[in-house]
Amino acid sequence: MRPPWRGRPVQDRQGSLAVKAITYGRAACGNRAARQGLAALLVLLVMLAVPALGQAAVRERESINSGWRFTSGDPEGEVTDLRYDVRPAYDDAGDGKAADARPEEAARIASDGTRVLKPWILPTANPFIKDPARRHVAPEGNPGGDVAYVQAGFDDSGWARVDLPHDWAIAGPFITEGPYGGMGRLKSWGIGWYRRAIDIPASDAGKSIFLDVDGAMSYATVWLNGQIIGGWPYGYNSWRLDLTEHVIQGGRNVLAIRLDNPPASARWYPGGGLYRDIWLTKAQPVHVAQWGSAVTTRDVSVASATVDVSLTIANAGSEAARITAVTEIYPLDASGKRFGRAVARIDHSPGDVPAGESVALRGEAVVREPRLWGPPPTQKPNLYLAVSTIRRGGRISDVYETRFGIRDVRFDPARGLVVNGEKLRIQGVNNHHDLGALGAAFNRRAAQRQLEILRDMGVNAIRMSHNPPAPGLLDLTDEMGFLVMDEVFDSWELKKTPLDFHLVFPEWREADLRSMIRRDRNHPSVILWSIGNEVGEQYSGEAGASLTRELVAIAKDEDPSRLTTLAMNFAKASMPMPREVDVISLNYQGAGIRGIIGQYPAFHAAFPDKVILSSESASALSSRGEYLFPVAGAISGPVRPWSGGDPVTHQVSAYEMHAADFGSSPDRVFASDDQHPYVAGEFVWTGFDYLGEPTPYYTSRSSYSGIIDLAGFPKDRFWLYQARWRPDLKFAHILPHWTWPRREGQVTPVHVFSSADEAELFINGVSQGRIKKREYEYRFRWDYVTYAPGEVRVETWKQGKPWAAASVATTGAAAALALKPDRAAIAGDGKDLSFVTLSIVDAQDAMVRTAKNSVRFSIEGPGEIVATDNGDPTDMTAFPSHQRNAFNGLALVIVRGLPGQFGRVTVRAEADGLTPASAVITVQKP
Repeated sequence: MRPPWRGRPVQDRQGSLAVKAITYGRAACGNRAARQGLAALLVLLVMLAVPALGQAAVRERESINSGWRFTSGDPEGEVTDLRYDVRPAYDDAGDGKAADARPEEAARIASDGTRVLKPWILPTANPFIKDPARRHVAPEGNPGGDVAYVQAGFDDSGWARVDLPHDWAIAGPFITEGPYGGMGRLKSWGIGWYRRAIDIPASDAGKSIFLDVDGAMSYATVWLNGQIIGGWPYGYNSWRLDLTEHVIQGGRNVLAIRLDNPPASARWYPGGGLYRDIWLTKAQPVHVAQWGSAVTTRDVSVASATVDVSLTIANAGSEAARITAVTEIYPLDASGKRFGRAVARIDHSPGDVPAGESVALRGEAVVREPRLWGPPPTQKPNLYLAVSTIRRGGRISDVYETRFGIRDVRFDPARGLVVNGEKLRIQGVNNHHDLGALGAAFNRRAAQRQLEILRDMGVNAIRMSHNPPAPGLLDLTDEMGFLVMDEVFDSWELKKTPLDFHLVFPEWREADLRSMIRRDRNHPSVILWSIGNEVGEQYSGEAGASLTRELVAIAKDEDPSRLTTLAMNFAKASMPMPREVDVISLNYQGAGIRGIIGQYPAFHAAFPDKVILSSESASALSSRGEYLFPVAGAISGPVRPWSGGDPVTHQVSAYEMHAADFGSSPDRVFASDDQHPYVAGEFVWTGFDYLGEPTPYYTSRSSYSGIIDLAGFPKDRFWLYQARWRPDLKFAHILPHWTWPRREGQVTPVHVFSSADEAELFINGVSQGRIKKREYEYRFRWDYVTYAPGEVRVETWKQGKPWAAASVATTGAAAALALKPDRAAIAGDGKDLSFVTLSIVDAQDAMVRTAKNSVRFSIEGPGEIVATDNGDPTDMTAFPSHQRNAFNGLALVIVRGLPGQFGRVTVRAEADGLTPASAVITVQKP
């Protein structure tokens, strides 16, 4: 569902007043002549007060996500070379190598003499290159203009019809053989073409027309009516193309977009296609430039706050323009709508904008008793809207809306993170950009569901690993009050995979970094800019430090209000690179990495004036509901055959004590953090399982590192973190399940996760002992329990008072299915989703946590099944399949309402020998 402030035309509000006046006059009078007279009088009155009466919308932002055509591959038989650039040859992508492997020197690329598209694409970066002498000029010519697919008259009716966002790879099938685990065993690489007609009415003559792309994976090239316009190589950034000169006014225009997603270009599943939103923006020649509004706050208190607004005004006309600007600030309610009167007003100083150039107008205002933005549960994510009205010659030329929050964020070396005067520990997770069975295609509801599950666990911060996120995700973090580390670049000049971003980093790093910051700087949730993750330049001494210094300077130039950081898994306190960033972010080094002692004390001693945090912690591994025996006595260890990992089934034990070779269990990380209280907090690797990078079994499709599995079902680790991050929540979580028909009489350890400090365990009413947590212990363990069918019960205490009790019991055979939607009503807009959980239960309705029955799903009514999943990293059933094996008692069905159709949808589930189930979802008008 689109947020209320996005995708709506920004109307001339004074012109709208006239329309309302006429409407009122007509309604008030029954006599036609009287109606006309009164309406004319009202219009005259408004005209006297409003110089810009009757002016049409000055800015329109239209979603063009629907009605695209898509095909794979270039036209057969055409010899036109449409490569962005020459790429190096490679033999082995290194699939399955350690995630913390040292990056390698890039291969030198020699031109083969053929023409490539790069000279025509590079000018798209010009608005983000500060030095005019370094900007690009496209050569003469129109490469690709003779290709059939770009021609306006080409018949694309045989192509697939798709709506955006679209991930061409997620439907599969999975690649079950070969070295493709790192990229998720889905064929995301290759060439794809998208075409769409857009109608530009004659009334738009004289306006500037822009194509705004939130994300395209990758090496995008755009033609309009057969003319190359530009593009962008990096698949995660948002970008804009000016279509104005090539638009046919009053006629049909055809966009053709070619993507060339390389193989061996990522360490995880990147997705493929136009996988984020695309917009058509129309504005007057004198308008606020792309992401041209910057709002910051200072001197923040409960009594007042100063709001600074900078507006970059572009003049696409042929004459200089004298402009004035006013910004009014309004509070927003919980639904994102503004209410009440403006709480502040800024009258910007007038300015002259030369033709073809831009100028910045600045101003400030004080907001009294501001509603502060901050993370729950102790604070509220209140938001404001800055409405900037630009006038030229007394007429409105543009109205631009900027959502922002008023908050004070400080990083204190002793206290860590301080938001609005409150010390907050970072309780964060890393998240990749895929949405599980939905792939890389952004969906607001799917992202919102992930954040809701994380919030329940106690998460207050998200690291966008390792790329700029979809803009809609940051809208959600603003609304829900999550803190964000916004990140760009998984590699710089050294490579991690043969065809990753290192190929374009030298020429695009400034544009990519500036565009990310310019786009995201008004999001109050963003508290840190991260300029890289585990880059190979950590190993290159002063040369790496010099490049770090350059990127930090760019970040500071774009946004001096926020600090910078860089995630380091190798650089030590004595090396030059850490000196160059404001915040020390360590991946795994705090608790110790690969046998090297923890580095927190060394960094704290070397940089006592800098905050230290763990940008990646744990990287614990597990498969939901899979328990392997025997259970190690240690609190942390690497996955090895029959010690944490099953080399036959490729599952990892859910006792939550094993990790990647470079990582640690949560228990070990918690102890390290508690022993070093100056550390500001952690971002766990990862919140959710994600497609690709399936350490330690690269024959699988998805990772094992998530606290929550790919389908969105919590693993046992969820409750270990919940006990840590929500210590006032009264609960006790027992593991494992207690249905082990072949383990009678064998040792079957029982662990309990709770924030209690004392617990007693009972097996069929017999006490197994009452134990207290010792210092740096975070779970209760009864390691020598003998299995017998029946009931396991735990009672807990905290500070001597009863806290929580829980039990698990041996279940009977699978008898029935149960379906439960996360929401019983969704919007019929073709985007909103209901996530329906399938459970397999016994005759007493207890979930059978060992069940792996094959289940068939069907649907009736105005809806469709988008995908199914079960969270099993080894399951190679294609996501669109309506048949899915349950994994340890659970499966997932994702349901979408058909656009424009409303009513009751019935989802059904059947399995041989089990009682079927159904669930009803109401599809409502948006």
